[in-house]
Amino acid sequence: MNTLKIDSDFAELDRMRAFLKKSFEGLSVSDKDYFKIELALLEICVNIIRYAYPNDKGEIFLKIWQSDGKMFLEIRDWGVPFDPRGLEEPDIEEIIKSEKKGGLGVFLSRKLMDGFDYKREKDQRTCLQFIKQLKKRRPHSNRIRLYPPPFS
Repeated sequence: MNTLKIDSDFAELDRMRAFLKKSFEGLSVSDKDYFKIELALLEICVNIIRYAYPNDKGEIFLKIWQSDGKMFLEIRDWGVPFDPRGLEEPDIEEIIKSEKKGGLGVFLSRKLMDGFDYKREKDQRTCLQFIKQLKKRRPHSNRIRLYPPPFS
């Protein structure tokens, strides 16, 4: 199990990505699954930075572990509570037509992953957990390729 604590600051996203990459070292995971996990985690962390801590800095705790061919990601914060389970599926055509920015992060994260859970804990901590069923990488691929960095 790997853990990381980052500040709720966009500058910390590179640390989050490096942590994710390190967590996958030695695992036989397809590039496609890796990038889905990275994008889902990035979207949620960006939302926490923007909305859970809109006026202050706070902390985000990440935990990653693998079990039975699945990757588990847990994201915790003490910011403004938000329960994403109640979000309706966005109208993509309307968002494009109205040129609205944002509103797809949680939806996209849930679509990219195979499982999702939310809880608000007694200590006022928000806990999101994502699960991804891993597909093994093809034999000719011997490493996770990180090109180009999506948001550098």
